[in-house]
Amino acid sequence: MTSAPDLVAGTGRRRVYGQSALCLAVLSCAAYLARRNWPLLQTGALRLAVADQGWLLVGATAAAGTWAASAFAQQGAVARRLPGGRLLAAQFAACAANHVLPAGLGAGAVNLRFLMRCGLAAGRSASALAVKATAGVLVRGALIAALAPACPGLLRIPRVPPAALPVVLAAVLLVAGLLASPLWPRCRAALATVLADIRSVHARPARAAALWGGSVAFAVLHSLVLIAVTRAVGLPLAPARVALLYLAASSAAALLPTPGGLGSLDAALGLALTASGAPAATAASAVLGYRLLTVWLPLMPGLLVLAVLVRRKAL
Repeated sequence: MTSAPDLVAGTGRRRVYGQSALCLAVLSCAAYLARRNWPLLQTGALRLAVADQGWLLVGATAAAGTWAASAFAQQGAVARRLPGGRLLAAQFAACAANHVLPAGLGAGAVNLRFLMRCGLAAGRSASALAVKATAGVLVRGALIAALAPACPGLLRIPRVPPAALPVVLAAVLLVAGLLASPLWPRCRAALATVLADIRSVHARPARAAALWGGSVAFAVLHSLVLIAVTRAVGLPLAPARVALLYLAASSAAALLPTPGGLGSLDAALGLALTASGAPAATAASAVLGYRLLTVWLPLMPGLLVLAVLVRRKAL
């Protein structure tokens, strides 16, 4: 007879395998598109090489600030005081791990292990991650709603073609099946734990300010990175439009489980910038510059910090 832990482990493995297969499919599509558009990417890279260094420095500074913002948000999601230095290092390492494993698994695993090493139970650690993620989603939605009126016509609600109606119906049936399945009581219990943690965090104004302030700063700083890169490559778009495009594109790319949005975010950003009137080569330069500052330059140092944290048993 199969035990409950074995069933849970088997479900977890199947979920990881499924996410990995979807991640591989998305990355394959991204590689195919990159191969087809290789001359355009080369032109974008050359344009980035002669970009304004001052604006690139502004973008690099904003990118470095995202780790501090993430640390503030994580502290705000936990009632217990966390060690500041190790918390910041863990966010830097989590960012690197997030670009190696699919769909946020790397960042989630690093932060979960860090919180458990700080003395939180596994359930409370997972709940703290859920509180932080929920705040991040709500902040992005609020920022999109605030910027949309300032950029009329930039975002349009897509029409659902008749051919997509079966997919929408299948999604509704999937949600209904989840609510009726035996897993729903467990989901409801987990949701109740998250809501209890949210109430406990908001009972302390300092923690609530850190949670929401860090979440806002994280989204704003990432938008500022893209704004600075567009300025560096001479892309004539208003900062508010660039910020709105980034928030919308990154929210859409989060639906695909690629490591750090690799491929999905690049395509979404490129399409958003070109649809707003940017030349294709300049849009490619902006996307490459954003990725350079937020992924490729910090990747190796982040992995080294991750190795140090593991060696010192901080994770």
